[in-house]
Amino acid sequence: MKKIGIMNSNISARVADMGHMDWLAVGDAGTPVPEGVDKIDLSVKSGIPSFMEVLDVILLELEVQKIYLAEEIKVKNPDILEQINRRFDGDVSIEFISHNDLKKNIKESKAFIRTGETTPYANIILESGVIF
Repeated sequence: MKKIGIMNSNISARVADMGHMDWLAVGDAGTPVPEGVDKIDLSVKSGIPSFMEVLDVILLELEVQKIYLAEEIKVKNPDILEQINRRFDGDVSIEFISHNDLKKNIKESKAFIRTGETTPYANIILESGVIF
């Protein structure tokens, strides 16, 4: 049994498989997932697990160089945006794109991790960096 880090075997495998500039998407319970994208569904009920809980565990293991967020998060969900900003603290590039473009770009991700989050625009695409 794995002792630390990501316990979900599907997420752990996806993170381990990430190469430089690969994408991994994490989002709220309502995010539509394009056909053909590996959906890892963690939602249990409304709010469980939260978007930030899942993101925090992923960030323990994944080196991130850039993130993509919906422009709409600035107005529609500033609390989540503030928490995301604290996690990255200026260490990664942030690109804001329209929510529609973010949803379209999920199809380029290695996987989409669905949380139980029920606040708007709680979605992110993580671009993998390198540790050297």
